[in-house]
Amino acid sequence: MPEALVVGTVRQAIEIAIIVSLPMLLAGLVAGVLVSLFQTVTSIHDNVLAFIPRAAAIFGVFALTFPWMLRVISSFSTDLIRRLPEFVR
Repeated sequence: MPEALVVGTVRQAIEIAIIVSLPMLLAGLVAGVLVSLFQTVTSIHDNVLAFIPRAAAIFGVFALTFPWMLRVISSFSTDLIRRLPEFVR
């Protein structure tokens, strides 16, 4: 099995993992910054107020992007299964 094939496949898997998780991470970041700004302006420092909006934003983005994420991951998995004979050699 050529090393370049393994390195390319691992690189592609890492890229797909980053691409799939990026929308949820960005939603959490934006919600966290907005809540922090709100807490700074109003001087309300409550842990629940910081957690709930972030969790809701991440869950909302996950619900909206789940079909796309499923397509990306299943196409990668299908391609990986098709290329399985190359890995066995």
